[in-house]
Amino acid sequence: MSAFHDPPTQDDGASPTSDAGGRVALIASAEMPTRHGAFRVHVFRDGADGKEHVAMVHGDVFGARDVPTRVHSECLTGDVLGSLRCDCQAQLELALQKAAAMPRGIVLYLRQEGRGIGLANKILAYRLQEQGLDTVDANLALGFRDDERDYKVAVSMLRTLGVRSVALLTNNPEKIRQLAAYGMDVSARLPHLIAPGEHNRRYLQTKATRAGHLIPIQHEEANA
Repeated sequence: MSAFHDPPTQDDGASPTSDAGGRVALIASAEMPTRHGAFRVHVFRDGADGKEHVAMVHGDVFGARDVPTRVHSECLTGDVLGSLRCDCQAQLELALQKAAAMPRGIVLYLRQEGRGIGLANKILAYRLQEQGLDTVDANLALGFRDDERDYKVAVSMLRTLGVRSVALLTNNPEKIRQLAAYGMDVSARLPHLIAPGEHNRRYLQTKATRAGHLIPIQHEEANA
């Protein structure tokens, strides 16, 4: 018997559970042991574009307040391939470690590759960075905003899980602003700091100076 509280899914012979706005449907859930600890993995389908997003849940979060929560955007190059251009893999690992060490915690994994511009465009942006542009100007040169991500789907996922409020692990004020704007109570911000390395220092400094991320550059720590 699972110690986790699951809303009904198609696997239970019921209609997929969705948030009040109907944005996402919870389509599958299962236990997920990891090297960081025990999680329950939930897969959601976005009704707007069909993308499948993941929630890694530790402990019972249904009806809970102040749930430590990390909203992580997909990064194939960092999360899977180990790219040192960013700190995404380190941030994901740290988020899972933190969630597993607490009585309850959530890591949302959103399919928002390249800050929402997609994998191929991200690699094109890398090429422009090799020519001297920073991460912001590279996106702008390709015709995108610095950050194309929208976090409405994250709020829909949290609502479906029954979360009342979150303590958000982030240094990105835009995540806090959007979650609050879409109706999720963000009760606290928990810094999520990663020390910069040789290959991502400029990238992280740009995020601090041009994208408004709360990175204490003077202490050489960084965020996403």
